[in-house]
Amino acid sequence: MSYQNILSEVKANILYITINRESKLNALNKQTLAELADVISFAAKTEEVRGVLLTGAGEKAFVAGADISEFSAYSTEQGEDLARSGQVNVFDAIENSTKPFVAAINGFALGGGLELAMACHIRVAADTAKMGLPEVTLGLIPGYGGTQRLTRLVGKGRAAELITTADMITAERAEKIGLINHVVPQTELIGKAEEILNKIKQRAPLAIAAAIRAVNAAVNEGVNGFEVEIDEFGKCFGTQDFKEGTGAFLEKRRADFKGR
Repeated sequence: MSYQNILSEVKANILYITINRESKLNALNKQTLAELADVISFAAKTEEVRGVLLTGAGEKAFVAGADISEFSAYSTEQGEDLARSGQVNVFDAIENSTKPFVAAINGFALGGGLELAMACHIRVAADTAKMGLPEVTLGLIPGYGGTQRLTRLVGKGRAAELITTADMITAERAEKIGLINHVVPQTELIGKAEEILNKIKQRAPLAIAAAIRAVNAAVNEGVNGFEVEIDEFGKCFGTQDFKEGTGAFLEKRRADFKGR
């Protein structure tokens, strides 16, 4: 697929994805969502990719929301289809990816932009970034998993307040309430995200994938996370990486994991 609205490049086992609509504050339109779905699928099936760094072009916006002009005349059925396809193909696909996604939030992360960041496994923000879910000002609610993921991250009371007031919060406040992992100066943002991914990519890839599945199970209703953990733990014993990791530990050397 030829991309018009995103940039993608694999360097040193990290897939860099940049939403490249700076003049539109990197807003998510249909084409951008389709391109994101395609590159997320690429990450999942490409062995070379050990982690993904997702950011927005420029310093003003990560993603300032969805492209409202595309859906302002939608019917009830079209609105439901919009949310369902976006959640399945992009937002859930990121959360359920066995490759860790780190969001580098370089500016405004509003509406669908904050939902995109919340779908990632780890979030780093520039100290100038601001976040919020302003959908109720349009007569809507978040439709890409925002009500669920925000509640899991910050708790019911804070999520209800942020969504119903449509207030924006600073990166500092977002870190304090557990919405993001780290706040750094804008100039250090990509470096911090890379630092995290460079640590992760030194670890056993199959164990990383198992850990993501187990952590996700902790917040999925109807799933016994403890049983998922036991199952994933057991499966690790059958991998070459387990043999390599334990062997390296006993031999006091650095492990060379192959993801097998």
